[in-house]
Amino acid sequence: MAVLNRGKQPTLAQLRAFAAVAEHLHFRDAAGALGMSQPALSGAVSALEETLGVQLVERTTRKVLLSAAGERLAARAGVVLDAVAALLDEAEAVRAPFTGVLRLGVIPTVAPYLLPTVLRLVHERYPELDLQVHEEQTSSLLEGLSAGRLDLLLLAVPLGVPGVLELPLYEEDFVLVAPAEHWLGGRADIPRESLRELDLLLLDEGHCLRDQALDVCREAGREDGALVTTTAAGLSTLVQLVAGELGVTLLPRTAVEVETSRNAALVTGDFAAPAPSRRIALAMRVGAARGEEFEEFAEALRGAVRGLPVRVG
Repeated sequence: MAVLNRGKQPTLAQLRAFAAVAEHLHFRDAAGALGMSQPALSGAVSALEETLGVQLVERTTRKVLLSAAGERLAARAGVVLDAVAALLDEAEAVRAPFTGVLRLGVIPTVAPYLLPTVLRLVHERYPELDLQVHEEQTSSLLEGLSAGRLDLLLLAVPLGVPGVLELPLYEEDFVLVAPAEHWLGGRADIPRESLRELDLLLLDEGHCLRDQALDVCREAGREDGALVTTTAAGLSTLVQLVAGELGVTLLPRTAVEVETSRNAALVTGDFAAPAPSRRIALAMRVGAARGEEFEEFAEALRGAVRGLPVRVG
């Protein structure tokens, strides 16, 4: 009995030759199906038998029969060849830009206001892209990007994180939101210094928008020790607290229409130029395999947001 040659491995060419013989049970027909000569096909099958240490086919002058071992291993050979075909198909899909899965992380103060634009862009321009959205705070998003759990982030910058490349999208102003009849409501020239004495409502710890609002207040001369007695987990709750006359808050301009347009208990006001603002960008790992694709996506997104109340840059 032949012995398995453990120093050699079957080749794909040998497996394809054997699978064709198993299907056609005829060397000439199998060779024709593969576009190779009959002697080459026969040699490939013989080489496979030598490598595996078993007889796969019984050759007669009139026909070819599979041995018992050949019957069993033909099915295995088919599985292997199917798996290789699937691997090649997947590699082709990966090589094609804007196909497969894209795991996008978004901060909560951007997601509700920009995602409609992002989703419309993907649907219209990149229909083969499987976009998966994860809404998390900045620290969690950066951890996910570093660990490979996320591919691309949509968040406020600058981050100042080594190994993370920022792709700028736009800048947007902050707007003051106050209770109806507030003395700053409707103004277009609110001085930043007015933030020194106002009862300011902020998001909870961990939200980058909280830190940005505090930075604006510090620039306006508000003391770090000034009390912030009420906080909220999301912008919708924050706005409801303002409507309840607990204080005022700052909203990014993209959030104003969604959060305030249906509430008569609220008024808004714009700051005098240059207004306080924040910058939004995509962020990816430096050297990401899909870096060129992500840069193209950023450019497309810059065009898509031009209809929003932002400054594209």
